[in-house]
Amino acid sequence: MAKRSWESEFAEYFAARVVPMRRLAYALCGDWHTAEDLVQAAFVRLYRNWKRVRGGTVDAYTRQILVNVYLSDRRNRGRELVMLDPPDAPEPGEDGSNASDVRLDIARLLAMLPPMQRAAVVLRHLEDLPVSEVAELLGVAEGTVKSQTSRAVRALRATLGVPLRATEDQA
Repeated sequence: MAKRSWESEFAEYFAARVVPMRRLAYALCGDWHTAEDLVQAAFVRLYRNWKRVRGGTVDAYTRQILVNVYLSDRRNRGRELVMLDPPDAPEPGEDGSNASDVRLDIARLLAMLPPMQRAAVVLRHLEDLPVSEVAELLGVAEGTVKSQTSRAVRALRATLGVPLRATEDQA
């Protein structure tokens, strides 16, 4: 049986993981075009180092590259001015809600966070990664991940007008 080349292994990995990485990139930056650019840059870097990447760590390594590209891009751009000017609302569904409105609201809320807080929230709550892995990905201490996530959640709650002890208020 012929041994597969590293190029074909990379192509298979790319095909299997490009969509989830694009979703992660979108959650980080909030713009599909920028997400495409981030994913492209991440996979180019991964391709350059593919021969050195070990099988069990490929996803973590790819995620690390993507987060680094995102944070580097944010640092290079400086602070972004976020405009909260929503488009015309589509007709809601029968239950009065609209899933695209909810996604749009979440994207807008995430866009208001500083890049490090946004990355921490996305990795912890959307990617469901443990604190230790997020700390490793972001290159910070676990305590920093906890404090950045806490600040971000507090800011999101304040923006939404949700009381800090929402669970106690509902009891």
